[in-house]
Order: sequence, then structure tokens, then C-alpha cells
Amino acid sequence: MNRGATVGTPTPPPTPGGAPRTELTRKPAPTARSRRAKTTTIAYLFLAPSAIPLIAFVVVPMFRAAWASLHTWNLISAMEWTGLGNYQELFTDKDTLVVFGHTLYYVAGTLPLTFVGGLALALGLNRAFRGRNLLRGVYFLPVVTSWIAVAIVWRWLLNPSVGVVNTVLANFGIDGPGWWTDPAWSMPSIILASAWKDLGYVMVLLLAGLQTIPTEVQEAATLDGVGWFSRLRSVTLPLLSPQIFFVVVISLINGFQVFDQIYAMTGGGPNGSSEVVVQRVYDLTFRYGQAGMASALSMLLFGAILIITLIQIRGERKWVNYA
Repeated sequence: MNRGATVGTPTPPPTPGGAPRTELTRKPAPTARSRRAKTTTIAYLFLAPSAIPLIAFVVVPMFRAAWASLHTWNLISAMEWTGLGNYQELFTDKDTLVVFGHTLYYVAGTLPLTFVGGLALALGLNRAFRGRNLLRGVYFLPVVTSWIAVAIVWRWLLNPSVGVVNTVLANFGIDGPGWWTDPAWSMPSIILASAWKDLGYVMVLLLAGLQTIPTEVQEAATLDGVGWFSRLRSVTLPLLSPQIFFVVVISLINGFQVFDQIYAMTGGGPNGSSEVVVQRVYDLTFRYGQAGMASALSMLLFGAILIITLIQIRGERKWVNYA
């Protein structure tokens, strides 16, 4: 031991350059702000594949439509500023009220049919029996079928002269209606075809909800002597309310935007008896060259859907049970 050495903190070992190392170099710990920025960046990267198309094909066209609604435009010549003139003309045009009335008629007809029918299918296919999976696929098949194909089939089924439906009715001595050729029956024809096509979609959503309900709850209600209908009303439907709420909201939004089946089955006729809002937007744009007016009408439709959806969300807490 070197007697001249001072007892205390040991001398740091020399560095390769010969100078003693006084302290170790440490990387500073990331701050909360940097961690939050990193998490946000990662989140944006994951959202980008869906957010970029959403912005490009939904948000940007919406703003362009809102801007076009303030102009007179025929898709060819330059836009001419008109301010709220298009909206004033729509509010004074009786056809605007008519097409909104037809749209409400369609929604009021399809929503109960698809919900009740989809619920009945979901309840029936939630039971265990042979061939259950096959029937689920069969009932869902119309959902993934093109509306053009569905429209052709239903135009044939509801043909007043040689259609299957009127032929069957004639065997029972019933004179079938004109269906899609009759102004009084054109919208019911479309409602019937739409409900048939959308039953499988509603069935799948409600069936998924039914499978999340604990079987113990149903069994306890059965042991207490609760009947099937009372059990459905007091147990099943309250526990199924989140899925019911989703079905109602989506069905209303899709119903107000109905177009494919109208265009394929009747084209808005006969005599405009089945013309809805989106069909009117299409006609104003491509038949009459009034794209500015059509954009204004689409903005009115957007406002109506937004208000109805907000009302539904506001009333959600009163009847939807997430427990």
C-alpha cells in the first residue's frame, strides 16, 4: 500500500487519452412531452391508411359540395356566386318537400320490417340445431349481393302481368296490384325488396349481441317462471339495447341516403312517386345541369341526418343499457 495515498474516494481509472474520467455519461430520460409526442405519432401512423382516404373521398368532397351549393354551376362552365339563392329556391320548391316526404316514407317502412325481421331471425338462429350455420349464411347472402341483381329479381317477382307474387295471389282469387308500375305501390315495392336485402345485416348484428348475453341470466329468469315473451321484454331486449341502438342509427342513416334500389327498380317513377332526395340530387346534377342546386339539396339532407343522429345520441342514455 502506498503510504502517500489519501484514504477516501478512489481515483477514477484513466481514460485511453490519459485524463481521469470524472463522471459517467448518461442519456437523459425522456420527458412526458416527448413520450406523448411519440405515442401520438405512432397513433397517426396507424390511422393514416383509413384517415387519408376518408379525408380525400369524404371530408374534402363535403366541403367542395358546401362551396358549390353557394354557386350556380352546370359542371362545365365556371361557377357563378349566388350565395343562399339555391337554398331559398329549394325552400320554395314544392318538389323538395315531396322528395323528403318520399324519403321519410321509405325510412318508416323499411326500419320496422328490417328490425322485427332481423330480430326474429337472430332469436331463431341463436338456438342450437343442425344446419344453423348454413341458414345463417343463406340469410346473409342477400347483403353481399349487388343491388342491380336484387332489383332485377324483384322487378320480375313483382311484375304485374307475369310476376310470381301476383300469380300466387291469383290462385287465391286475389287481384294483385301493379307494384312498381303503379304510383300507389311503387314505394311499397321498393320497401319490400330493401327489407328482404337488409334482413341478414340486422340479423348478424343482433345475433352477435344475443351471444354476449350470459346464459345464467336467461336460465335464472326461466327458473323463476318467467314466460318467453316476458323474458324477451324484460331481460333480452334491455341487455340487447346497445346493438339495437346501433342498428337503429345505422338504418336511419342508410335509409335517408337510399338511392341504388330506387334507381335500379323504378328510377324515381312512375310519375315521380318513388323519387327520394338522393335521386333528386342525381337528376338535378346529371339531367338538368344544376349541380349547385343539387349540392344545396345534399347539404339539406346532411343537416337532416345530423340532427336526427344527434337526437338519437342525446336520448341514448335513457334506454340503452351498457351494464
